[in-house]
Amino acid sequence: MATLKTLLTFILFGAFMGLATASWAAPKWLEWDNTTRFQATQTMCNLPEVIRQISASLLQYQLYGTLTGAGTFLILGIVFVVSRSKKQKQAQPPTAPTPPAQPGPAA
Repeated sequence: MATLKTLLTFILFGAFMGLATASWAAPKWLEWDNTTRFQATQTMCNLPEVIRQISASLLQYQLYGTLTGAGTFLILGIVFVVSRSKKQKQAQPPTAPTPPAQPGPAA
C-alpha cells in the first residue's frame, strides 16, 4: 500500500508540473505561431473561430503536458521505489535461525 501511495504521489506531482509548464509555455508558443510573418500585411479573420482554435490548442497542450509529466514522474517513481527497496534489503541484517524448541520437563 505504501508503494502505491508513493507512486500516486509521484504521478500527481508530475501531472501538476506538466500542467504548470504547459500553461506557462503554450501561450507564448501560440502567440508566436499565430502572428503574421510580415509586418506590412494586414490579415482579416473570423475572430470567434480564431478564439475557438486558440482555446482548443491551449487545452490540448495542457493535456499533453499533464500526460507527459505524469508518465515521466511515474517512471521516476518506479525507479525510486525499486532503489529504496534494494537499499532496505541490503540494510537488514540476516536473521539468525531460531533454535529448535527444547523439550520441557515431563509432567
